[in-house]
Amino acid sequence: MFLGTHQPKLDEKGRIILPAKFRDELASGLVMTRGQERCVYVFSQREFEEMHAKIRQAPITSKEGRDYMRLFLSGASDEVPDKQNRVTIPAQLREYAGLGRELTVIGAGNRAEIWATEAWNSYYEAQEAAFANTTEEVIPGLF
Repeated sequence: MFLGTHQPKLDEKGRIILPAKFRDELASGLVMTRGQERCVYVFSQREFEEMHAKIRQAPITSKEGRDYMRLFLSGASDEVPDKQNRVTIPAQLREYAGLGRELTVIGAGNRAEIWATEAWNSYYEAQEAAFANTTEEVIPGLF
């Protein structure tokens, strides 16, 4: 499970060092793809395969399903961390998420998310009050 907030730096070759807490889960391979809110989703290979199996269940006649699958999968890149636990974020994903040197990597349960730090800070600021003031059941069965 991916948890926490980390702030690695993007190097001049477009690589990041994976947060130590994520290394075991991602050591054998990972898949990066476009995330919602203009971040990069990072899945373990196993989790990505499970996600793909779920996406494939959308009927081919569903335009929304086809659109989602196209954007989600066309941005996907499988990577294997090197011996220094670095992975390269492909240029198209860096551009999509507006990534510069300053990054924030968050754990989001079944995936990690890579954000430009400025974008994460803006998102967090905009969402924190709503999170703190939630008065109804947002996730069924949680409260």
